[in-house]
Amino acid sequence: MQTELHTGIDLAVELLRQESLPDLLKVASRQLQNTFGLTRCWSLELDLSGRNLQCAALGEQGEFDCGDFSHPFAHLIQQGKARELSRAASYRLDHAGFQAMVDASGRPRSFWLEPITGEDGRTLGILVLCNEEPDWSGITGQPLYRGLLTLLAHQWVSQLRSSDHVWQRRLLKRSLDNLHDAESMRQRCQQLADTLVGSSMAMTDLRSQIVRAAGSQLAVLVQGETGCGKDLVAKGIHQFSDRAEGPMVVVNCAAIPDSLLESELFGHTKGAFSGADRAKEGLLAQANGGTLFLDEIGDMPMALQSKLLRVLESRHFRPLGAQQEQHSDFRLVAATHQPLSQCIEDGRFRRDLFFRLSQFPLRVLPLRDRPDDLEPLCRHFIREYTAREGSGPMGISSHSLKLLSGYHFPGNARELRNIIEFACLQTPVGDDIQPEVLRLDDLFPSQESCFGAEESNGSLAGIPPADEIFDLRAASQAYEAAIIRERLRQYGGNRAQAAESLGLPKRTLAHKCLKYQVTEV
Repeated sequence: MQTELHTGIDLAVELLRQESLPDLLKVASRQLQNTFGLTRCWSLELDLSGRNLQCAALGEQGEFDCGDFSHPFAHLIQQGKARELSRAASYRLDHAGFQAMVDASGRPRSFWLEPITGEDGRTLGILVLCNEEPDWSGITGQPLYRGLLTLLAHQWVSQLRSSDHVWQRRLLKRSLDNLHDAESMRQRCQQLADTLVGSSMAMTDLRSQIVRAAGSQLAVLVQGETGCGKDLVAKGIHQFSDRAEGPMVVVNCAAIPDSLLESELFGHTKGAFSGADRAKEGLLAQANGGTLFLDEIGDMPMALQSKLLRVLESRHFRPLGAQQEQHSDFRLVAATHQPLSQCIEDGRFRRDLFFRLSQFPLRVLPLRDRPDDLEPLCRHFIREYTAREGSGPMGISSHSLKLLSGYHFPGNARELRNIIEFACLQTPVGDDIQPEVLRLDDLFPSQESCFGAEESNGSLAGIPPADEIFDLRAASQAYEAAIIRERLRQYGGNRAQAAESLGLPKRTLAHKCLKYQVTEV
């Protein structure tokens, strides 16, 4: 006990003698390393903005963005709790600066990450302790260890306050940053409201989440029913990201046949397969420096899912027939209308790919769950129609809105757009849209007939009698769409079973659903 007391006094006196923050952190790191037999100890300082951690001992590689969650320090700053990190876990972290720290530490078996906070609870920085024989509870539970950290935090704050203008500048900059961030968020959400229209709380929250997602490099998974605007979410993420000047490459996984999807994504060399008479650059390469949007990711074949997972982990891929791998720096946004959790249980989607895609999950609610958005959407579609056609209705009557509010909208906002545009065509210029021109029962079957069984005479709902058909091609397409809609209803929206019952490949059925705007149950 006397030895520990004597050691503690000596260490404390040495810390108190340091006249600058860099010297204080350097001495504290050395003391902890020697006193507790550590292989290495690092001190990271939170800069004036509160957004970056800096480790002077690592030079240029010692800067860590607190908003970049590919290194563990961002999680530590956010949670404010110490944690252990194993060597195996550190290998999985794809961050150049953190890996440089691991290499410089000799790749020890374990790391202890400890946030240092002032008396007011403000985080000052982080200590990283490295050891081959981790007994962290035995080290961090010692009174000497806790006492050194308390003194270090006190001296840290004292060094900052010793230069009052630096301390005040830090507080002022943080306040200005917060004001700037709030104003920037407000402006961007306001811009998004021009395309992602709606005044409901759900849409307001979605727009703010899109802006936050755009500010990171995390993979985004957008889930929602067909026609609810998942493509607009993806465009918003790209528009407000730092990749906005780069390309946005869109891939509809359901519309491209299985045999072509791999070639479309990865590209191929000349002669890679029969019919490859010239080399073709893949969509992964085209997305370099921008955003890759994989729409209907739930329809991607299992074999291709494993290849995509490897690409997402390394950003390297090999075109078909090529000898050398290529690199593409892209931001991934994926979307699906399918419940991926059920697809995973059914063995149709990889669980590890799901977790890799959903680093930042977003969900778009169906229109029927956002009744407050019905009127703003109607007026938005009327303005778009008028701008495109040069003239149109003045607005929409309250009676029409009441009629629309009782409709289920299985096709969501896309279906509402079709209804409104058809009504615009039937409404005299300058008038309001009236209920009689909406024609929900004629143009769009009611909820019962939309998903209902065949009519009593055996014909499908929505198909006119033969003597009323004047366009054979349109009638054939309508009949085909009605059969597909009825078969989807019969199988509860399961495309695989519906396609098998109709003798069609699943991808062909998906293409026809997209073409005829057939929505699932």
